[in-house]
Amino acid sequence: MADIARRAGVSRIAVSYALNGRPGVSADLRERILGIARELGYRANGPALALHGAAARAVGLVLLRSSAALTVEVFRRQLMAGIQAELSGHGFALALQMVTDLEEEIRVYRRWSAERRVDGVLICDPRPDDPRIPAVHELGLPAALIGVSPDDRLPGAWCDDVPWSHRLADHLADLGHRHIARVSGPDGMLHTSVRDEALRSAAGARGVRTTIVRGDYTGESGARLTRELLAGPERPTAIVYDNDVMAIAGLGVAGELGLAVPADLSIVACEDSPLCQVVGPPLTVVRRDIAAYGALATAQLFAALDDHAEPPAQARGGDLAIRRSTGPAPVSGSNGTGRQWRP
Repeated sequence: MADIARRAGVSRIAVSYALNGRPGVSADLRERILGIARELGYRANGPALALHGAAARAVGLVLLRSSAALTVEVFRRQLMAGIQAELSGHGFALALQMVTDLEEEIRVYRRWSAERRVDGVLICDPRPDDPRIPAVHELGLPAALIGVSPDDRLPGAWCDDVPWSHRLADHLADLGHRHIARVSGPDGMLHTSVRDEALRSAAGARGVRTTIVRGDYTGESGARLTRELLAGPERPTAIVYDNDVMAIAGLGVAGELGLAVPADLSIVACEDSPLCQVVGPPLTVVRRDIAAYGALATAQLFAALDDHAEPPAQARGGDLAIRRSTGPAPVSGSNGTGRQWRP
């Protein structure tokens, strides 16, 4: 900053005002100082700015996933793309951290808050009695939720999973299915319980039995649970998976067992991706604009940072896209390949 001040023939205070976007210098002088800073390769020192109370111009996102999972899971990638697009429009960066549990996530928030690394955080997958919410309140750390909110004091964005769950249940019931399975994400998340109840209730109203098992969004869990479901004495004629990765793994298992999709087994993915469209057969899916979902939650956080916090906003819900992986339920007694079928 002293070098910039000497080159510009001004005080260091004037340089500080210009670099930090504060009033006190003319527009022409600000532009001249910024030009000299660019020529000299000046970069602000984050910890030093924090000591002076300057904004970090970054938003934090902590994910309970391995970094390897991001390479295959379309939801997180598209969500981050939407978040990043909104951040870029405000000149903010994204601070991303992977953790293994909620306790570690809270420790990350405490460290970020103490070091003033971020101006706010986005909290994914809210839980009932979520310990992260009182933690950010205690820290005074601005936050927005991505998902069904257990606390209307925080802004954020959420999707209504009930309407598409009902449409999906009706679609399978109309095809004659009387036993469907749902391979969900981990237990304990609010959106998981909402989807469980919505599908169970809508299916029950049509006389359809529902079996629910818990996965973890990985292909490994999708494959393992598919094998278990299809090995049972009363195996389902349709399986609904909570994401694209588990559904594609389930499709592979069906092929290994010699089951034709959809003649012997119907498959649905509750997230869409390019892979869902190119596999054989293309998967029936629930489509959502995930990037817009992330952008909306981020916009809500920025409103809170500007002291205009609002209740959580509802994002556009999912649409059922029917492709070739769902079809009429196999007739009791035999399946499309001629083997005995026990529904």
